[in-house]
Amino acid sequence: MNRKRRRKWTWYLIPGLVFQSILIGGGYGTGAEIARYFGSQGLLGGLLALGAAAAAWAVLCAVTFEFVRVFRTYDYGSMMRKLLGPAGFLYDVCFYAMLLLVLGVVNATASATVSTLTGAPAWVGTALLSVGVVLLALKGTEAIEKALSFWAYVLYAVFTLFFAAVFFRFGGVITAELFRAEIAPGWLASGLRYASYNLLCVSMVLYTLRDVQTRKEAVVCGLLAGVLGAAPALPLLLAMGCDLPAALACETPVTAIFAQLDMPWLYALFEIVLFGTLIETAAGFIKALEDRLEQSLFRGRSFELARPLVTGAVTALGICVSTFGLTKLIIKGYGAICWAALFLFALPMLTVGVFKLCARPPSRRESF
Repeated sequence: MNRKRRRKWTWYLIPGLVFQSILIGGGYGTGAEIARYFGSQGLLGGLLALGAAAAAWAVLCAVTFEFVRVFRTYDYGSMMRKLLGPAGFLYDVCFYAMLLLVLGVVNATASATVSTLTGAPAWVGTALLSVGVVLLALKGTEAIEKALSFWAYVLYAVFTLFFAAVFFRFGGVITAELFRAEIAPGWLASGLRYASYNLLCVSMVLYTLRDVQTRKEAVVCGLLAGVLGAAPALPLLLAMGCDLPAALACETPVTAIFAQLDMPWLYALFEIVLFGTLIETAAGFIKALEDRLEQSLFRGRSFELARPLVTGAVTALGICVSTFGLTKLIIKGYGAICWAALFLFALPMLTVGVFKLCARPPSRRESF
């Protein structure tokens, strides 16, 4: 998309909005991950842990975005080849494994969401998700960028409405919980651990950086991405303060909060928005895969004929994966993949990547 067609402030927001849209699917939106990594540290400790996660994302995004701008690596494959050389293919293995897990999880979550809301068979949720993912993925880069950015605004609005309703009803309880000032000693490690579990999402928004032209723009985009990625967790975490023990004990903490609110219309609206985030997460992963294949296999030739085949095949594969028992696979496999992302992407980018940026001769275009 030509930057002349955008308002200036959107140059800075779009990478972060897309990052947040891909990040929030699954356990983030239901509050399960928020309770596990932040709420378990106490309400005040959780806020500190959330700040640590946001700071970690912000630093990594800022460095990564500048690396992408300087070396013009707008897909993760090109970026990893520039960063790791011949060893860059190892990141592909990591990404493919995460792709399978994520698609399996979002399909299973979509089935459960639709069944809970409407009582429909599980396959209805899977079918709706698949149709949404295919339609969005086939629209192309500009449409995906617009859709993910727009839905991020919708999500912020609904999450804010949700917290306002909770605070209006239980504001005194939440304030008292904050004044308890409970801070578990592991808050920093917990925040950084959660940040590390979502490192792959940083490498999936590179196509949004094509209009970034200066170091200042790249760094500001990166810092904002860290903040925007963590922003939806703030109202969720604070809302849990109305009954933190119940939220921690529930598999989906948001459900426990809505049980106390007794506002069915808001619960339905919340679940609809979360369903949209599942589509965004799946489409974001497929988009990153297609960018990788386009650059590595097609090398400038038209990818449009192959795109529907890739989109359909990967979507179908996600449906198949969701039918397996994924609980143990997610617990063990997800952690292993995240460790791989830490050592293959985050640490090299913050060391080798920074060195390569510093070693590059300065130019006026690359300065602030």
